[in-house]
Amino acid sequence: MYIRLQKALSEYGIMSRRAAESLIDQGRIKVNGKVVLPGVKIDPETDTVEIDGKSVELSKGKYVYLMLNKPRGYITSLSDERGRKTVLDLLEGVSERVYPVGRLDYASEGLLLLTNDGDFANKLMHPSFGKSKTYIVTVKGNAAGAEKQLSEPMKIDGYMISKPEAELLRAGENKTVFKITIHEGRNRQIRKMCAHLGLTVLKLKRTEIGPLSLGDLRTGRWRYLTEDEVHSLLKDI
Repeated sequence: MYIRLQKALSEYGIMSRRAAESLIDQGRIKVNGKVVLPGVKIDPETDTVEIDGKSVELSKGKYVYLMLNKPRGYITSLSDERGRKTVLDLLEGVSERVYPVGRLDYASEGLLLLTNDGDFANKLMHPSFGKSKTYIVTVKGNAAGAEKQLSEPMKIDGYMISKPEAELLRAGENKTVFKITIHEGRNRQIRKMCAHLGLTVLKLKRTEIGPLSLGDLRTGRWRYLTEDEVHSLLKDI
């Protein structure tokens, strides 16, 4: 049965559809030895797929769901052309091939989910499902009062974001700490919100996704999600 390449890569736990679409656009995926174009369909039973010259196995195993406390200095990609460390380097003991659900940029840290369940990943990443994400954000200088502006809708990259919620945690002469919850998770949204108000981000850590919290998971460590946690993330989707 023929299905779109990006759907196959997602369903077989190779990467998310979005990641697959990006690699297809970059000409980094071959099917049966030939670079493919967007929209191509494959037969997972008979066609061979290569990503960056490496063959991938299109076979379904068991689904796994992981929580990682991502440190700074790691990228949320499967590989990096510049040789930087990826979050997969932190997953010692994980035999299944998993990929990140969404992103945390290189300088950000905190809660990151990984899985080989394409349907789960697509549901959580799609902005229309509105799963909240909470961050602890440290900015330069005394910015007390900015929580009011950070709690208002604003236009980012030409798009009016949904209303965030911002709470002042503490303010000092050199830095201010906010708790900010957003409901979309667009590319670098928190950093762009702060830049829009002239605030310089010193540290950004994601602590919650929907009902899920980092808890006492140490930086650089991971654990499996429980069945109840997976169900709670998918509730109302």
